[in-house]
Amino acid sequence: MSHAGIDADRVITWFRELQDHICDRLSVFEPTLDFHIDAWQRPAGGGDTRVLADGETFERAGVNFSRVTGDNLPASASARRPELAGRSFIATGVSVVIHPRNPYAPTAHANVRFFVAEKEGEDPVWWFGGGFDLTPYYPFEADAVAWHEAARDACAPFGDELYGRFKAWCDDYFYLPHRDETRGVGGLFFDDFDELGFEDSFAFVRSVGQAFIDAYAPIIERRREHDYGERERDFQLYRRGRYVEFNLVYDRGTLFGLQSRGRTESILMSMPPLASWQYGYTPVPGSPEATLYEDFLKPRDWLGAT
Repeated sequence: MSHAGIDADRVITWFRELQDHICDRLSVFEPTLDFHIDAWQRPAGGGDTRVLADGETFERAGVNFSRVTGDNLPASASARRPELAGRSFIATGVSVVIHPRNPYAPTAHANVRFFVAEKEGEDPVWWFGGGFDLTPYYPFEADAVAWHEAARDACAPFGDELYGRFKAWCDDYFYLPHRDETRGVGGLFFDDFDELGFEDSFAFVRSVGQAFIDAYAPIIERRREHDYGERERDFQLYRRGRYVEFNLVYDRGTLFGLQSRGRTESILMSMPPLASWQYGYTPVPGSPEATLYEDFLKPRDWLGAT
């Protein structure tokens, strides 16, 4: 599909290539485990959900591609432009959520997406969205700094201000107001993005998609064999509960998928396989768990830390 300089087919092709590439990079850490590939098709579109489960490194890692169409764009798809709600649309993207087994290895999330909203007699409206963020359970400043260096470098060729703007947007977006804490150490988040024109906006999204896996693979390599015990595992499961709370209450991607009657299994791929809730949990002062709360679950200038 092409309209006035936009080429949705080329975006879709690259999204599929990105899915393949990320799966290949993750498979290096699970040489004896294959992705379960669940290709699905519906009258309104289709997709390809790939899941690694019960591995030595990844308790669950999901890499999802989808392309869906509809007659009525849900309001959650473009919160800043509600006048687009009700248009026919094409939505395509890749979403990644990785829950490692080791509590010292952080959960990671990435998403890149493309929308075209159409109305008879008017030019189509298109935009990109996406980003990536990191959710550690135990605090390693070096990991957070390296993550944000990768985010800055992904943005740099496209404008000096993009990293700062999209880093702040990520801090604001991945925030749980009922807990008064961020989901993790952030990264990048952007939506309704078309300001560079189609070609450069698409190039920016490609840069972000590649930067995600290039930044995450070394962190996994460093942390996946760290010694841990029952205390760390319990804390990991407790903090995973925050991930569930955010995804089910606030996440626009989850809301869009459910509102557009998407495929529930693929939409909820982001859920951790296990999580727990404790009543009135308070970390021990001076502990690593307390450091996470005090220093890592609030907006911070990670590059200033260098």
